[in-house]
Amino acid sequence: MWFKERHQRILQLLQSSQQVNANELAELLGVSRETVRRDLLELESGGLVDRVHGGAVLPRKESEAPFEARKSAHHRAKQDIARKAVSLIPAGASIMVDAGTTTSVFGTVLAKLSGIMVITNSIDIAQTIRAAGADINLILLGGQIVSDVPATYGELTLSEIARFKVDLAFIAPVAAHATEGAFSFDLKESEVARAMVAQARETVILCDRSKLGETSRVRFCEAAQIDTLVTDSLAQPEQIAAFENTRTTIIV
Repeated sequence: MWFKERHQRILQLLQSSQQVNANELAELLGVSRETVRRDLLELESGGLVDRVHGGAVLPRKESEAPFEARKSAHHRAKQDIARKAVSLIPAGASIMVDAGTTTSVFGTVLAKLSGIMVITNSIDIAQTIRAAGADINLILLGGQIVSDVPATYGELTLSEIARFKVDLAFIAPVAAHATEGAFSFDLKESEVARAMVAQARETVILCDRSKLGETSRVRFCEAAQIDTLVTDSLAQPEQIAAFENTRTTIIV
């Protein structure tokens, strides 16, 4: 098993049980305890786990893991979500997409379309669409680059968003709750998401199973503002059931 597969498996186990034991991991993965130790060190350096005596636990949420480290978490789920979300875009549509690890994956699938308008603050997505040579009317919003996330933020970004009215906004939150709404960890990210939701006729939330039923620090939209939720097939039945009594359309 390659190290990326091991890392993904360790993260999946942590999401379900909140902690893992190094000896049990070694047996489950069919590797030595030293290999598991190195894996946990690498995951800890990326901010994805906290090592404890005998194993690891999920990190405390006082801070987010670096953007590049977060991109590898639940990557297969993000790919499935991206493919399904792109199918929701009608011909000739105008859309807004915020910056995030899930929307970065979404951008690679989006680049295969043509004849649409894409407005985004994500440098990742803009570069992906540009490199693909896609027949897409692409607008990269101006603003400040102020964190490890390759994106623009601030008053200039918000003022530019306000100039447009689009068909769909595709937003990737850090948490989505059936009654509390959708959340960002960072204020500047929530401001962009909130502004995009306000300028879109419909809001589509892209959210893997690890974020369902959770809340975070800054809410950018109420639950009633989520028109469609796209999640992955490994979401638990109770996670899905929580949204079934809302006006939100759920796509798994």
